Amino acid sequence: MIRTGDPRRLGLPASEARLRFEAERQKVGDGPRRRLLMVDGEPAFELSLYCGSCPLLFRRLETSGQKLSLENVRERLTGALDDPDGGGVIEAFGALLPEGEYLPLLLSVEPRLVVPGQEGDYFSGEQVETWGIGQFWGLPEYPHTPYYRTFETPVDADAHLYEFVVPMVPPTWNQRDRVEEYITLMEGGTVPTAVAISTLDVCEPAAGMPADHYRHWGLTHFLLDGHHKLEAAATAGRPVRLLSLLTLGESLAEAGECARLPALRAQPRSARTAVG
Repeated sequence: MIRTGDPRRLGLPASEARLRFEAERQKVGDGPRRRLLMVDGEPAFELSLYCGSCPLLFRRLETSGQKLSLENVRERLTGALDDPDGGGVIEAFGALLPEGEYLPLLLSVEPRLVVPGQEGDYFSGEQVETWGIGQFWGLPEYPHTPYYRTFETPVDADAHLYEFVVPMVPPTWNQRDRVEEYITLMEGGTVPTAVAISTLDVCEPAAGMPADHYRHWGLTHFLLDGHHKLEAAATAGRPVRLLSLLTLGESLAEAGECARLPALRAQPRSARTAVG
């Protein structure tokens, strides 16, 4: 954790914002509505369901193919941003978002790239230990994208915080020369800054699930700017700054839970010790 700002109102009316959240309409009796992150009017990610007892989820959809970088603030983000309110960065990216309350968090992250189904994958590891294998497919949840794991820490004896950074497009789409450029800068001591819109989803399994029953706090950062920076940091083993704009109205968490994030994020990194 570097700094946090006060909650602030940002964004445009949902119909004018490039990015918005939406509950997919379904026919009566078809089950819970899908919760979607929309980019330029197209579904980009399916998110955790509203029920609260379903597993944490971020699943990239076929229509996800847009980054949301801004040229007018690129130079300010080449190095470390020290103040979440400085330089007009929040206002610039706020113009992409749907109107609502956001909590700015300026974080230091050391990303580790994870491929679904391979070592370190949350969905086939910690999630399965709590919810088990999905009954319909007989498989773990599958996010359809590589992603970065950056931090985890206990919330209390019955809850654990997991942090993820999710690229809007997969790292294989990144330009190799730009990734190498950032690796060189980082090896010379530069700490660049990325920007994300974030959600906090608190999910707890229903009774009767596998032995390691606890609440999963999923802090998920969807990258607006910094795709090349995150890949470079993961490759070089270097930190980056991350300006997170946490949506308070669209997270599946209570206001008090969101308010605990700065203190939790300042704790030492610590993995969950499974029970049972």
